[in-house]
Amino acid sequence: MVFSYGLTCQSLKKMVEPAYQDRDKKDIPVVSKNGATVKVIAGESLGAKSEVVTRTPAYYLDVHLEKGAKFNQPLPKGWNTFAYVLSGAVHFGPDTEGQVVPKYSTVVFNDGDCVDAKNNGDDITQFVLIAGKPIGEPVVRRGPFVMNTSEEIQQAFKDFRSGQNGFEKANDWRLRK
Repeated sequence: MVFSYGLTCQSLKKMVEPAYQDRDKKDIPVVSKNGATVKVIAGESLGAKSEVVTRTPAYYLDVHLEKGAKFNQPLPKGWNTFAYVLSGAVHFGPDTEGQVVPKYSTVVFNDGDCVDAKNNGDDITQFVLIAGKPIGEPVVRRGPFVMNTSEEIQQAFKDFRSGQNGFEKANDWRLRK
């Protein structure tokens, strides 16, 4: 399964030279503790830190929980955070509170300093936990582009079609295998 997402960045950093970071599976830190296994794609977790550089500070964690396992992920206060459950059902929140989120569902968290997760089921659960620092600017998106204004979106499409401003190699680009 491929799960892809993109981050937008502050307007001051939007028009910089594009950078694509391809990582082999072996280059992604994997750490386990008390029945929780985390692939640290971006950010840090359980003492492991990803080498992926993001222009907007972010975490992208692929979490697997064995039966009965608990997981706590500290997060910077003020960040936007959500989880998407890929398998099983995950209990998010303190033991006496919270909610159970089923497979193929998303939960958006309120501002806090951590996310607590537990697997109360019989099978291994998997979810991705994604968090990022808000940019504090307007966000306009259309197709693959995310900018700050409709005019910037129109310019991005124009640049893409004409192969300019970072899209010079777009017509010949191919995914590395």
